Amino acid sequence: MHLGTVQAVLDRRLRAESRRPVAVAFSGGGDSLALLLEAKTWAKRVGRDLLVLTVDHGLQRDSGAWTAACAATAARLGLAFRALAWKGEKPATGLSAAARAARHRLLADAARAAGASVILMGHTADDILEARLMRARGSTTPDPREWSPSPAWPQGRGVFLLRPLLGVRRSEIRDWLAARGEAWIDDPANESRASVRAQARRDLALGAAPPDAQPEGVMPQDLARACEADAGGGLRIARTALRAAASDVAARFVSVACLCAAGTDRPPAGPRAMRLFERLAGTENYSATLAGARVEADEDAVHFLREAGEAARGGLRPVSLKAGGTGVWDGRFEIAADRPMRVQAAAGLRSALSPADRQALAALPARARSVVPVAVDDAGHPTLIAARPLALDRLLAACGVIDREAACRA
Repeated sequence: MHLGTVQAVLDRRLRAESRRPVAVAFSGGGDSLALLLEAKTWAKRVGRDLLVLTVDHGLQRDSGAWTAACAATAARLGLAFRALAWKGEKPATGLSAAARAARHRLLADAARAAGASVILMGHTADDILEARLMRARGSTTPDPREWSPSPAWPQGRGVFLLRPLLGVRRSEIRDWLAARGEAWIDDPANESRASVRAQARRDLALGAAPPDAQPEGVMPQDLARACEADAGGGLRIARTALRAAASDVAARFVSVACLCAAGTDRPPAGPRAMRLFERLAGTENYSATLAGARVEADEDAVHFLREAGEAARGGLRPVSLKAGGTGVWDGRFEIAADRPMRVQAAAGLRSALSPADRQALAALPARARSVVPVAVDDAGHPTLIAARPLALDRLLAACGVIDREAACRA
């Protein structure tokens, strides 16, 4: 295994001077074991702490024993360890996707609680080859990226995933571990006949050739940098900036902007985003709704904000916060509660606000007034509250503007 390559990735993406811990997702399998050993070498060299995180999905008879084995490995290496469990009922269909989403939520929550902003993942070059083979057979599985924001939202806000082993084949990893006398766990799910990925893995081992790599779409970094936070928690970009961009890049930006402005975790389908961009690239005033977002274009700018009508479809749900707690409302605002409160949309509550709050609400664009948060006390009295908008930070992360660990010593 090319150790220098892995260490170079860690050096490039992480900051040696940071005092935050770095989290490592560890399943006990060969890939994650090699990652853990390489991360320990790096952390010792630069003086950083590691936190080992293991998720027990509760789907295998031996999962408890595997978690115990992971804890033992972390103890042997002198590393902090935390076991995480996916509890509750499991879905009858879409189990793999649900398990993956649960894993990311648990990892993101644990990383944030520990003060870590980066989680190391053990994907390898074989995962890329498997994804290509799966797509050739009709799957939509994307290639794993070396650096990407956590897909869990809002749990993963400010948390990034780093995959330092993407340049290494799984066979190299096994040879390297065996030479060191290391043992690892082989999950029987990797051999399941029902798993599309397991089938691709078997076919690769038998010599199947995956399709050639397709050029990855250009990340809309310049458009993200040209975007700004809109009053009321939305996003705003000059219409000329959209017109000047290549259509595929601009459509990708539109998709991400809708996702971030709506605060949801499901982006719109690519063809729908492209059709919306084509209208926005024109000159007429235009408005549309897409994936929970409302998009309004005037002569100068395009505005992305929350669709107020989502309340009728189950969106904009109230959130209860305890005094001293921090929570996220509607996927768009982070709120630090200084008292017990119920946070909900301002829609329908304007007349009950104080004169000062009504004046402050009136200063917002009309499009945003009904979808900003207010706090309602036990007596039912609403007040406008200070809240941190999340849309722009999320957009910058999703569009690749943030490409390494943040400079923070805390």
